[in-house]
Amino acid sequence: MNFKIHRGTKEIGGSCVEIWTDTTKIVIDIGMPLVELDGTQFNFASYQSLQTSELVQKGILPDIEGLYENSSSKVAGILISHYHQDHHGFLSFAASNIPVYIGEATQRILEFSQEFFKSEKLNKTFINFSKSKQFRIGDINITPYWMDHSAFDAYAFLIEANGKRLFYSGDFRGHGRKDKVFKRFLFKAPKNVDYLLMEGTTIGRGNLKFKTELEIEEDFVRVFKSKIGINLITTSAQNIDRLVTIYRACKKANKLMVVDVYTAAIMQEMSAYATIPFASKSFPEIKVMYPYYLSKMIADKMGKEFLYQFQPFKITKQEIAKRRNEIVFLIRPSMKLDIDRIEQIHDGNYIYSMWNGYLKQQKTKEFVDYLTAKGFTFHQIHTSGHADIDALKEMVAAIKPRYLVPIHTFEGDNYKSIFTDTLVRRVKDRENITID
Repeated sequence: MNFKIHRGTKEIGGSCVEIWTDTTKIVIDIGMPLVELDGTQFNFASYQSLQTSELVQKGILPDIEGLYENSSSKVAGILISHYHQDHHGFLSFAASNIPVYIGEATQRILEFSQEFFKSEKLNKTFINFSKSKQFRIGDINITPYWMDHSAFDAYAFLIEANGKRLFYSGDFRGHGRKDKVFKRFLFKAPKNVDYLLMEGTTIGRGNLKFKTELEIEEDFVRVFKSKIGINLITTSAQNIDRLVTIYRACKKANKLMVVDVYTAAIMQEMSAYATIPFASKSFPEIKVMYPYYLSKMIADKMGKEFLYQFQPFKITKQEIAKRRNEIVFLIRPSMKLDIDRIEQIHDGNYIYSMWNGYLKQQKTKEFVDYLTAKGFTFHQIHTSGHADIDALKEMVAAIKPRYLVPIHTFEGDNYKSIFTDTLVRRVKDRENITID
């Protein structure tokens, strides 16, 4: 069995690993980069006019024979670990006849986002796998392991062929709302693994132990109770753990949770796979606000029937103004016009609950300045979607691989000093490795 990391040995994002035997080739993840080769933020808009072959030549798309249309050979299957764009963002370029193996909830998120933002369906053949149940592609056996991550439906993969074993960690953590999932994994972790390809997103941030979602739930409660006025929060609509954390904090602080129609739809979609609160008779504490531009886009792309499915749970701008002291309102910079049209919205709390790096973006900085000028007190309440040093060490200790390979990290050179009881093999992007 052989493998090649096409991107990720020296950066976070753009994850893509090719694995092959004499008869079968598979690909794990086909992600969009987060940074350019010079370290600046990646913006695919700069490359949209290029053909697939040109994107491959420039190193934007991975150079994998059989991955794209009109190839002489064919990749036997693509595995998608989870729905974050740095792991699936280039999936649309893959040949339509390649089966895509994916978690059911991940598939629904990808399809929903494609329909929502592009008004078209993904032209892919999806095959859903089940947690911990082995399946086979050609002469390669794959076992998916469910992981705790900020993406709701995230997996690691054990890859076996010709008596060799490779484990791909995907993205994971041990301090989320699914922390018991990680603990169970450690108890049943695969053994006799030749190569562990393990993410190290947070290496370089020190040895801090990250707060759990339960701990930041209490942080939210504390801030909600800290002053009279509305509480505004910016977070990702696809971070289901965080939405549940905010909902539980609202319940504890006796607050009403207000979300926009897109977030409401995501929560409803994911409620089919777990006990997720969503705007319904079962969760009367959740109300739906209809932002102007977002609602117009939904009506145009998805239709008015989709738009008005949450009408029974709608809250108007007038109601938000009237009940502002009891409301927790999830917002984003694109909703500035709507906030301007809500009377008496000032002097509350504004909570930023995302990765700190996004605060450097101009539109985010301007939005924070806009709210602080209105008298809002700025707070940051967040915890990483990725493993801290302790969790990384726990995975290595549980698996005991023959070799540990850095991936999805800017700090691969630091692995040797952290994982001192394991042989660290530093490979390069696009380097062929034969597992012997």
